Amino acid sequence: MSGRGQGPLAGVKVIDLTSVLMGPYATQIFADLGADVIKVESEQGDTTRALPPGREPGRGGMFLNVNRGKRSIVLNLKQAEAREALLTLCRDADVFVHSMRARAIERLGLTYDDVRAVNPRIIYASMYGYGRNGPYRDHPAYDDIVQAASGVVDLQARLSGGQPTYLANVVADKVSGLTGTYAVIAALYSREKTGEGQEIEIPMFETMVSFCSVEHLCGSVFRPPLGPPEYARAVSASRRPYETADGYIGVMIYNDRHWRNFFDAIGNPEWSKDPIFATMESRTHNITRVLDHVAETMRTRGTDEWVALLREAQIPATAIASLQDLLHDEHLEAVGFWQDRETDAGSLRMPGIPVHFSGTPGSIGDPGPALGADGREILEEAGFDAAAIERLVGSGGEEDRTAQAARSGGVR
Repeated sequence: MSGRGQGPLAGVKVIDLTSVLMGPYATQIFADLGADVIKVESEQGDTTRALPPGREPGRGGMFLNVNRGKRSIVLNLKQAEAREALLTLCRDADVFVHSMRARAIERLGLTYDDVRAVNPRIIYASMYGYGRNGPYRDHPAYDDIVQAASGVVDLQARLSGGQPTYLANVVADKVSGLTGTYAVIAALYSREKTGEGQEIEIPMFETMVSFCSVEHLCGSVFRPPLGPPEYARAVSASRRPYETADGYIGVMIYNDRHWRNFFDAIGNPEWSKDPIFATMESRTHNITRVLDHVAETMRTRGTDEWVALLREAQIPATAIASLQDLLHDEHLEAVGFWQDRETDAGSLRMPGIPVHFSGTPGSIGDPGPALGADGREILEEAGFDAAAIERLVGSGGEEDRTAQAARSGGVR
């Protein structure tokens, strides 16, 4: 499988019991950076397998991308032999990551204590909705739910006249996935120094409250509070792309130098002398008036003219790009961001790895595998004999059907 064994995480083995997006996004990054990620699935498979569009059942576009570079094995973990097989795979693994609620993983007998018993050096990561020591521990959590619970939806409502909205992005899943990634890598580094494994908990709710609090806790950092928990500029209803004479533009006139350059560029109109524009503090206290003045000015010229003028003045500005635009963006093309590949799933375009390593570059792997496609290989590597492998994956399940299709020219 291309990508495996190449990158800064080459040699790291990850047992992945995650599904949907949060956990799979974290483990996709591990795979991109060279880890051997073994995706353990039920006979039904990851639910995102069914999300359209796709060229074949069980391998929709989102699944192919977020599970690239991984290998799939089907194990019914409710069966004792399958559970023991998984623990055998854990014996030489570096990381065990799951996204089940605490009670579910306890019922399967796959808690940290269970896995540590066979591998004391394991980094065991639990990725779920709410921390297990709080009263919400058993509440189900999806991206929309956590956006609503963590303050994201309320913050969005400030920008839409009080109407609550979700971000058009599964931000809670992805931020939590990224948090899980850095937490596991930090634990691996600690193990290199101490020789000891450990358990990590990555709850979505707490992660997103922390994420929102970075700038928005603001005056409520102080006890007693010096102001409400909000960053005024970010929640101003006037903070939005500016309408131009022929479209829209994103502009960030932020520091004192930006404002001086902006006023010079537009000829220093009378309103530029208003004291509210003098300092960062005065602009923040009057942010809606400040942004409204800029909005009125932006309507006087076209988007291309504004972009040229503002960039000449060294003020951050850009036209509004759609995702369709980004598929043909000249910068992304120049840096080789989009990866066109001929794969067993046909011709695909996938986003590349956004970070670059001078000495140990990663590589995106093959698209998300067919369900159970690598089961026999994984069990053979772990030393299982033919009879055990047949019992675990050869009883007419998905792995057999996948293998038969591959032999007949279908999916692998």
